[in-house]
Amino acid sequence: MAIVEVSIAPLGTANPSVSAYVAECLRILRDSGLKHQLNPMGTVIEGDLDEILAVIAKMHEAPFAKGVSRVSTLIKIDDRRDSESHSMRGKVAVVTKLLDDS
Repeated sequence: MAIVEVSIAPLGTANPSVSAYVAECLRILRDSGLKHQLNPMGTVIEGDLDEILAVIAKMHEAPFAKGVSRVSTLIKIDDRRDSESHSMRGKVAVVTKLLDDS
């Protein structure tokens, strides 16, 4: 299972706020059914890598559909294949446990 962090930002818009573009991208992700978690700087997605990348491609196109002429998309992939329990929740739990044990 892959865990992917993505940040999609329209460039050159008339307004410095990008929340409306982010919301449109999140609608696409939500409709995909993939497990995800929004954070202040991006979104983390969990699932099959091919499915995730296909959805990210649609998300990347969303600002263009709203008239933006340039979009910057950053993708960070953690694709672990030696463990069935690789998940967003599991990664956080391991670090939290180490903090609590010290």
